[in-house]
Amino acid sequence: MIQAPRRYVQQLADGDPLDEIYLVSNKQLRANRNGNLYLQLELRDRTGAISARLWNAGEPLFRSFEEGDFLLVRGKVQMFQGSLQIILNGVEKVEPHLVNLGDFLPHTDKDIGKLQQQLQTILMRVSNPHLRALVECFQIDHKLMTSFCRAPAGIRNHHAYVGGLLEHVVTLLEMADRIAPLYPRLDRDLLVLGIFLHDIGKVRELSYDRIFGYTDEGQLIGHIAIGVQMLNEKVAQVPDLTGEPFPPELLLRLQHLILSHHGTHEFGSPRLPMTPEAIALHLLDNLDAKIHTFTRDIAEDNNPEAAWTPFNQALQRRLFKGRRDGAGGVVADGAGEENR
Repeated sequence: MIQAPRRYVQQLADGDPLDEIYLVSNKQLRANRNGNLYLQLELRDRTGAISARLWNAGEPLFRSFEEGDFLLVRGKVQMFQGSLQIILNGVEKVEPHLVNLGDFLPHTDKDIGKLQQQLQTILMRVSNPHLRALVECFQIDHKLMTSFCRAPAGIRNHHAYVGGLLEHVVTLLEMADRIAPLYPRLDRDLLVLGIFLHDIGKVRELSYDRIFGYTDEGQLIGHIAIGVQMLNEKVAQVPDLTGEPFPPELLLRLQHLILSHHGTHEFGSPRLPMTPEAIALHLLDNLDAKIHTFTRDIAEDNNPEAAWTPFNQALQRRLFKGRRDGAGGVVADGAGEENR
């Protein structure tokens, strides 16, 4: 086990020399304008990710390690187009038993135990006996719930860290508790179950042991279809607890909540929201995801001198962090439309 204090990504600054171990989350072999090959890497630890380049690198070096491996990297940190990157002098593969795995996967900064308690408290307030029994069928599946509490909500965008799915769901449940009294025609129990179940397929869609990625099932089917399958499996167990069939329309409404929570066909939603609970779920889900992405990009930007974050391809914009002196000014670091 390596004992020396490590240099986390969030601690790096322009001009720093570097001799540290990072996890390879992406690797590419590219050619420059002259046709010379170079390595383009994304390196990460639990505090964030940074891009790195190694000039004049060939196929043998590219094939000497894989995504998910640990590399000892040597080089220098530099600012490039408003973002930090590492210009590498060399890399060396490091065996997993020589590193502390906890240093490399990002993790929620909240207490997972407390989040679990919040989840259970809210779910146990469900009054519909069929939905309450459905909750119990999920909660007694300890393997599933362990995965649910560990899984990220995504691999790059919102809540992309260990415990991210649980944190996201608990936040949505607390939001639902606040808005439900304002909309008395909303079925609170149905909305609560929809929130709990909308992303549950991600426990099987995503892999999150060392790097975040997609399982074969996730790539081929996706979390929405997986989630409906998981719901159907648990609904089949409910009569064992209640002694009566699960209401067919109630099942349809739950399936619809999962199938429509992305909101539009453009964003991969098989169905558009067609019930009050479905549109509420979609809007709450989108609100939490977007606010989380905005605040994360601002917090993780490693250029403290810039008033703007680098351009975010997913959001198709840069975000304004504010200027240290509080004064306005002309944006001169590439934030304009013409610099996209």
